[in-house]
Amino acid sequence: MPVSPALSFQGGISQFCAALRLAEKQWNQVAVDSEEDFPFPELRKFAQIGALSVTLSVANGGLGLHDSRAGMVALADLLRLAGRLNLALGRCLEGHINVVRLVSLYGSAQQRAVLAEYLQHSTLAGIWVTDGTPPVALVQNVNEIRLTGQKGFASAVRVVGVALITARTEQGDTVMVLVPVGEKTRMGPGPGHLTGMSGSGTGSYDFTGVVVPSTNIIGKPGDYLRQPEFSAGAWRGSAVALGGMDHLVHLLLEELRGRDRASNPHQQVRIGEALILRETASMWVRRAAMAACNSHAEAGETVAIVNLARIAVEQAALALIPLVQRGLGVMAFVRGRPVERVMRDLATYLRQPAPDETLTDAAGWFTENEWPEDVT
Repeated sequence: MPVSPALSFQGGISQFCAALRLAEKQWNQVAVDSEEDFPFPELRKFAQIGALSVTLSVANGGLGLHDSRAGMVALADLLRLAGRLNLALGRCLEGHINVVRLVSLYGSAQQRAVLAEYLQHSTLAGIWVTDGTPPVALVQNVNEIRLTGQKGFASAVRVVGVALITARTEQGDTVMVLVPVGEKTRMGPGPGHLTGMSGSGTGSYDFTGVVVPSTNIIGKPGDYLRQPEFSAGAWRGSAVALGGMDHLVHLLLEELRGRDRASNPHQQVRIGEALILRETASMWVRRAAMAACNSHAEAGETVAIVNLARIAVEQAALALIPLVQRGLGVMAFVRGRPVERVMRDLATYLRQPAPDETLTDAAGWFTENEWPEDVT
């Protein structure tokens, strides 16, 4: 679904960073009538500064933010701002950027050009990999593939215009397929009413009977799980979560100031601890972003650093939530208030798979290998 015209990147990364800084000053935290509402106005604002196409390669009309350290800093700032404004928006933008990244890594020049055409018309892309019942499978003929099955956790199902999905082949392999979506009759409810992140519009999508050209298969079987990208891409989700922490710290300070309680020494302890947690998460996000673009590092090292960053951000955010609750008291539990919404959204957003395995695998790498001296 197109959302608005995109920006031309004639000024390069510096112009985009300037647009981000201006946006940060002008846009306040999102005030929505209902937490169930998809953040359309904010998505349109991000499209207007080029956020939907900025991660495309320069050849395809973007800035190739994944290709340089300066670009990765700008990308981290973009995702952080999105999470600060609205975590549901951040989730959808992060998924959109993941699609661009995977097609740029594993797609052909023609496939990258096709995706660029969608994005230059400000189409939101989604990455839908969690199967419903039955799971998505494909039958491939000479020039086309026919899909069957459902995706069960389809973020922004009523907004996304093109989706990158995983599908099982007749041979039992898993492949990625780029598929136009948007047929309302194929959309269904999601897994149930989540306690947070309801604004992301998660639903299901039935691909049974969808036929697309064989050229819509991206890469080779197994590419979706290929390391280091499969794990290293998690740094982008951590950047969105950091934005949610920014919002919580802002709300804590705003409410304490409004009550004339910010100078209370006990509250100042909480404020100081909140700032430490937020800045700790910020440093880990920056570390992970730099590791993810370090082409000289071993894949295991990149994955381990990003995984440690993911756990560090999760731990910091989970420590921040009760700190805010203690600081604001029962008013932090009034359903529908901004602080209560953000805490619920953040707690839900942080529930990423296999946190224990993520931590032990990272620790295992650095049990056998030295910590790199310079990844920044």
